Amino acid sequence: MTGLTKKTWSTRAASSALAAVFAITSGWAAAQDVNPVSPDLTPKLRELLRKEMLSIEDASHQIISYLIAGDDARVAELAQKIHDSFILQQSMTPEDKQDLMAAVPEDFVSRDRAFHEISATLAEAARDGDRARQHVEFSRMIEACTACHALYATDRYPKLVE
Repeated sequence: MTGLTKKTWSTRAASSALAAVFAITSGWAAAQDVNPVSPDLTPKLRELLRKEMLSIEDASHQIISYLIAGDDARVAELAQKIHDSFILQQSMTPEDKQDLMAAVPEDFVSRDRAFHEISATLAEAARDGDRARQHVEFSRMIEACTACHALYATDRYPKLVE
């Protein structure tokens, strides 16, 4: 492998695959209506969503390492953690839920639910030890993140609509 360790090569391959997903999903966002949702959220909801996104980002970074290492148990644990972070299942009052539903389009909620279902499927694939399916589901999960950000988080990720 010309000086590259297997882990380094695998990390670069995973990074290249993620870059391809970002390139594919970012191009179509410019053609669609993009409306950041954070300006319409209450401060409490904005903070809950921010915390959820940071947790998902951290877990996703870790999942890449564990996918490369073949550590199915850790992939399952982290993917389940992502699934369980679903904003609608966090400690929100009925008023918070009403505020959220008034602030975001139904498509945002549908995409968020679908994303968390993909993470549950990733956890299941990891529990089953199905590494090929883990890679597919992780790619789907990252694609779902990017697609949603390109539509609803352009204030935070403006390069997704360039």
